[in-house]
Amino acid sequence: MFTAAVDSPSSRLPDLLDLALTHCPQPEAAVTLVSQLPERSTGLAALAATLISQQVTQYRADALGGEPDAPNRLARALNNLSVRLTDLGRAEAALAAIEEAAPIYRELAAARPDAFRPRLADSLTNLSNSLASLGRREDALAAIEEAAPIYRELAAARPDAFRPGLANSLNNLSIRLADLGRREAALAAIEEAAPIYRELAVARPDAFGPDLAMALNNLALWLTDLGRAEDALAAIQEAVTIRRELAAARPDAFRPDLADSLNNLSNSLASLGRREAALAAIEEASPSAGSWPRPARTRSGPD
Repeated sequence: MFTAAVDSPSSRLPDLLDLALTHCPQPEAAVTLVSQLPERSTGLAALAATLISQQVTQYRADALGGEPDAPNRLARALNNLSVRLTDLGRAEAALAAIEEAAPIYRELAAARPDAFRPRLADSLTNLSNSLASLGRREDALAAIEEAAPIYRELAAARPDAFRPGLANSLNNLSIRLADLGRREAALAAIEEAAPIYRELAVARPDAFGPDLAMALNNLALWLTDLGRAEDALAAIQEAVTIRRELAAARPDAFRPDLADSLNNLSNSLASLGRREAALAAIEEASPSAGSWPRPARTRSGPD
């Protein structure tokens, strides 16, 4: 039944299997089944959360039983459970999962830094995002302020592997600082992140073009807040150009982002008295467009 449910995510099978597993948990089987799930699937979201939750149950028992690698497996499953619960809008449960994962990774990283500092940084990033989603801004900032220096050290040693993580953490740090009104510091963080994303996007535009546009969009917001209208306009114009290309290739995925940037472009143009251009931008944007900074989160790899 599991294979049929995965192959037919829009059918009733995933919900039926989820219900069956909820009433009759199978933690040992869940350990194997989780690895067969796609990373993202709306139709399988609830089933995935249930299976990973039962995987956590199994790994927690293994850890209590003294199995050597069980803490690593438990922390990884908890991190992934937090991501899945976030996708389902279950913010409190997602926070509980990542709050359990981060201290485990901290202990593992203290003993084996080369192996576990990257995972500690990932879990702290997700912890920051979960805390922020629940309005705990000071705690969210503290978590990302712990993560960013770890990524910086990792990127200095292995730039090919960890510069994306550094850019991601700097983007999130910028948002957390802006949430608390620390505009100059927020601008400094995003001004460091954007050039990293630009370099990454030159080498791999499909992978990092969206991230570059996100960073430029956020950069434009912070510049606007600080009264640097011309600089903000340049940043948002670059973001619009990138997102227009992305939306042309994948409209379902990127038209909302394009509308967001067009809305910001219209505001920037209007602030400079360029009313006709501002009107053209907002007319191109979706009526549902809004302006919001974009954080990012990380998922641990499969077992």
